[in-house]
Amino acid sequence: MVEYRLGELSELSGVSVRNIRAYRERGLLDAPRREGRSAYYDDRHLTQLGTINELLRKGYTSAHIAEFLSSMRQGHDLADILGLQQAVFGPPGPTPTAAVDIDADGVEAQRLVYYGLAEVVDGRLTLVDPSIAKVVVGAEEQLRYVQTILRVADGVSEQLDQLAKSVVESLEQSLLDGDTGRVTPRGGGDQQRRVATDYRTLGRRVVTDRLENALRRYLTGAETS
Repeated sequence: MVEYRLGELSELSGVSVRNIRAYRERGLLDAPRREGRSAYYDDRHLTQLGTINELLRKGYTSAHIAEFLSSMRQGHDLADILGLQQAVFGPPGPTPTAAVDIDADGVEAQRLVYYGLAEVVDGRLTLVDPSIAKVVVGAEEQLRYVQTILRVADGVSEQLDQLAKSVVESLEQSLLDGDTGRVTPRGGGDQQRRVATDYRTLGRRVVTDRLENALRRYLTGAETS
C-alpha cells in the first residue's frame, strides 16, 4: 500500500496542509497511521479529500459532511445512510424524463446516437446528458433544439479530435522521464497508474475550464453585438 507524508498528500490532492489539518479536527478526514511522531496517509485519504472538496463545492457545510461520513464509518446500513442523506441534504428532486418527442428512426435521431449524445430506449429517443435533456425536453420546438445540437456537434467534431490528441500527447510527455527531468513516482506500478489517472483527470478539468472560459467570452460578445 502506497503511503504519503502530509506534504505529499497536500501536493497530490491539491488541498493545503492547513485545510487537511482542519478536516481532521472536524472529523471529516480519517486519522493517519502513526509511527512515532510521523503521520502516514494513503489512497483512502486521497479519495476522502476528493469527496470532501466536491461536496463543499456543491454547497454542503462541513458539519453536514462530517455527519454523513460519521454514519458511514459507524457501519450504518445503506437505508440508514440514505435516510440521513435525505434528512441532511434534503429530499432528492424528481428525475426528469430524458425522452425527446421526435422520430426515433429519423435522421436527426440517428445522428444523435452516432455522436453518443442519445440512445433509443423502448422505441423513444433518450438524451444521455441530463443537462442537455433538461433544456431540450422543456423546449416547445424540440426538433429545432436537436438540430442546433447537431450543428454544434458537426462544427466541432474535427477540432475536438485534434484537441483530444494534443491533450493525450501532453499527458504522455508529463509521464515520461529523462527529457523532462522528472523522477519516477515512488511506489512502483501502482503509483504510476495512480499518477496516470490523476493526469487524465487534470487534463479533462483543464480543457473543460478553458473551453468554458472561451465560450463565455465569445457568447458574451455575440449577445452584445
